[in-house]
Amino acid sequence: MREFDYIILGGGCAGLSLAYELDINDKIKNKKLAIVEIRDEYKRDKTWSFWKVCNHNFEDCIIKSWNNFSINSKLGSYEVLNKDYPYQTIDSELFYNKILNKITQNKNIEFFKNTNQLNLDNSIIFNSITPKEKFKNKLWQHFKGIEIETSKNFFDDNIMNLMDFDCDQRDSVHFFYTLPFAKNKALIETTWFSKMDDKSLTDYDAQLEKYIKETLKINNYKINYQEEGAIPLFYPINRTEKNEINIGSAGGMTRLSTGYTFLNIQDQSKYIVNNIEKIQNIKPYHIGKKYEFLDNIFLNVLKRHPDKMPKIFLNMFKARSKTVIKFLSNKSNIFEDLGIILKMPKWIFIKNIF
Repeated sequence: MREFDYIILGGGCAGLSLAYELDINDKIKNKKLAIVEIRDEYKRDKTWSFWKVCNHNFEDCIIKSWNNFSINSKLGSYEVLNKDYPYQTIDSELFYNKILNKITQNKNIEFFKNTNQLNLDNSIIFNSITPKEKFKNKLWQHFKGIEIETSKNFFDDNIMNLMDFDCDQRDSVHFFYTLPFAKNKALIETTWFSKMDDKSLTDYDAQLEKYIKETLKINNYKINYQEEGAIPLFYPINRTEKNEINIGSAGGMTRLSTGYTFLNIQDQSKYIVNNIEKIQNIKPYHIGKKYEFLDNIFLNVLKRHPDKMPKIFLNMFKARSKTVIKFLSNKSNIFEDLGIILKMPKWIFIKNIF
């Protein structure tokens, strides 16, 4: 059996972000790291987006950013002007290539398809895997997106549509999401907040075709790229051994009310690297107890009153753009939190504290 100081289970966003942070900070100089990843090759398979509320290592992987965005529902539309925190989108292929080009030069880092050759007893293990089947009766944000290209200019690429709730809800929470990369190219996603055991909501292709043709009024287009995924809107209760630390979504890095994860992964990776020598003896990195508390209330409302969510989201974004973005990105202070709370239907939220 092979011996390694550190083993990362899962070579996706969280696993590679941690490996990269360890490598650029010379934490693998006299140590050995194994990354366990089943895929045969890395290619574009995800699109990660977020408001840039802090610096990160991947500015050169940004394919587009926007200062303005809109929210739509049957109640109307609202445009948000945002000069402080651009909304950035990362192409996963650029992200993978940047990290792999760096870490594959380090002879102390090796990739494996499974753990058969590894001794797991004497290593510090960083686990980024959340088993979907185990938690399929929990709430997930699941989606499918397609990047389409039109023969004529159609999109305003200076503004992106964050949420369009003016669509079939099917007693759940459903919206479309449009990121225009150019005037003739955009990523369009159908997104649901629901349990994964409800297969009636996964006719994604039909949903996308209907939205593009009937709502956007685009009849002629080609599909350049497709992606599909599911983000846990719960904190996985994974049994861990003393030498195992959960990272990424498996480690609670997803904001439950939004699904945003990327920047939280970067913060967690930096925290681990800064404390790597004592990582088994310190508290795990957390997004913040106040956000966990508020998000749990928010999700209780979502589960019990899905029909009210379009209006709740619309009202939330009518707060100052800087305030709502900082709140959704875990960077808000108590006064900004209060500004968001006052936009919520108070009696409904009070009843859903428990």
